[in-house]
Amino acid sequence: MLVVFALILLALVLFATEWLPIDVTAILLMVLLMVLEPWTQISPREGISGFASPATITVLAMLILSTGINRTGIVQTLGRKMAAFAGTDRRKQLAATIGITGPVSGVVNNTPVVAILVPVITDLAHEGKTSPSKLLMPLSFASMLGGTLTLIGTSTNILASDIAARLGAESPGLELQAFGMFEFTKLGAVVFVVGALYLGTVGVRLLPERVPAEEDLVEEYELQEFLTDVVVPDGSPLIGQTVAEALGDDDLDIDVLQLIRYGERFDEPLARKEIHEQDTLRLRTNRETLERIMDAEGLAFAGGPRTESDLHPGGEEPVLVEVVVPSGSFLVGETLASSTFRQRYSANVLAFRTRGEVVRDRFEDIKIRVGDTLLVQAPPDSLTRLVRNEDFIVAHEFDDVTYRTDKIPYAVGIIAGVVALPALNVLPIVVSSLAGVVAMVFTGVLKPNELYKSVEWNVIFLLAGVIPLGIALQQTGAAAVLGDGVAATAEFLPVIGVLWVFYLATGLLTSVISNNASVVLMIPVAASAAQSVGANAFAFVLAVTFAASTAFMTPVGYQTNLFVYGPGGYRFSDFLRVGAPLQLLLSVVTVLGIAFFWDLGV
Repeated sequence: MLVVFALILLALVLFATEWLPIDVTAILLMVLLMVLEPWTQISPREGISGFASPATITVLAMLILSTGINRTGIVQTLGRKMAAFAGTDRRKQLAATIGITGPVSGVVNNTPVVAILVPVITDLAHEGKTSPSKLLMPLSFASMLGGTLTLIGTSTNILASDIAARLGAESPGLELQAFGMFEFTKLGAVVFVVGALYLGTVGVRLLPERVPAEEDLVEEYELQEFLTDVVVPDGSPLIGQTVAEALGDDDLDIDVLQLIRYGERFDEPLARKEIHEQDTLRLRTNRETLERIMDAEGLAFAGGPRTESDLHPGGEEPVLVEVVVPSGSFLVGETLASSTFRQRYSANVLAFRTRGEVVRDRFEDIKIRVGDTLLVQAPPDSLTRLVRNEDFIVAHEFDDVTYRTDKIPYAVGIIAGVVALPALNVLPIVVSSLAGVVAMVFTGVLKPNELYKSVEWNVIFLLAGVIPLGIALQQTGAAAVLGDGVAATAEFLPVIGVLWVFYLATGLLTSVISNNASVVLMIPVAASAAQSVGANAFAFVLAVTFAASTAFMTPVGYQTNLFVYGPGGYRFSDFLRVGAPLQLLLSVVTVLGIAFFWDLGV
């Protein structure tokens, strides 16, 4: 037990600090559990059992099915209809955002739903003269609330169902089994309605307007001091050199965004462009570097763009957009220098937003994390490639992206079948979801070569890695010891109070580590505690599941929060200010709802 507790402590530290990517941390734990088999009681077969777990396979299939839905453009279509309905009325915009996102997240994995809707909501906000900050956090929160409606709404629900089934098989006295498709929908509906009412009344007042309603990314990122035009006078030593030769030294931290010659503008690629006298160079650099290069090369200051319209007068190319880095992107763990992002997409990065902090210079060697946002200037063809690439979320909609709209009926029918068959007890969810994947390929909703690109492999490895930790907790008796410890609170708390303690503990844990990891750690403990106090184990498992699915208090508690962190211009404290009251409110609503709908057993 001490060895398992030590591994849990290591896991908590690594998950919270992100010293290693969370999937790598999970695999490390899996390896340590197997290496330390004499103490952890995890054999190699049990150590790798996470890869064969129905939860892991089901999540894998659901990620592919979600991509199939994305390819048809149905969510984007719903988003546009939402925008048309909402117009410039802020209350309608918020109601439409929550009303579309929640129900859709109940049948399609909520993470890709948010990834799809970020650009839709951002554009809706700007067109309606509303700050995106007022809509993007509610978008993320609504997706989490919607994920509680069905078994397949989140990977957390699927994993919790699998753990409950395993515990029920090992300890029949717990009377636990896999969740039904709509087993907790009635509670999820109550949670969704209460959460939506909070967001529409209290939450919207607590949300700051971090991003201006008028869309101007130069002003939003305060780039005026970092964008400068300089003229190359006669006799300058730069004349005759290429841009790369003259200003390509990485130590200078200078990007040449544009070369203007006799009114004609040249954009990427500029590296091999030869500099002539009287050329105007548009630079991104700091004042100190600018003064040094002007003195050394005899350049003349010629002002600079103050707004986005100055940067691209008359709406000319290239375009300026925010690009969010999602989970699974090749950029995660890389730097701009090591990833060759600029060269791949002929793009300039003008600013870098990471965990609420905006970096405007010297960002080439910053390690990129999930949720980081790049302010990118690129020509339209490069932006189209960015939009079509699963490695990025471009926070702006482009009309030239094509969808397989003729496949919408097939996609809707397949998802309906995937949901209905387990609900009617015809097939287990793992079988119906895999059958849905095959059906999507047969009907042309997805192409065979898109299957592997559709899977967020870091999520799969995370699940496979943490599942053995839950097994170790159970087999070594560590879960029982922790459960008995919490159950001791029943001496001065009613059972519903103990249930509330588990909800709060899970919510706090999920705020600093992965929601899936918190479910793996807390469900065995909750089941043991319920057994100790003679309560209904299912009620305790459900409280943990709901608490892990609704991590509102920090941007790192849930992946969808990271997706809106940058485009919303939020600070870490914004999530605490808006999310903490909601988490507390839902802790009471959920626990009372569980007590109302299910017998607590005492």
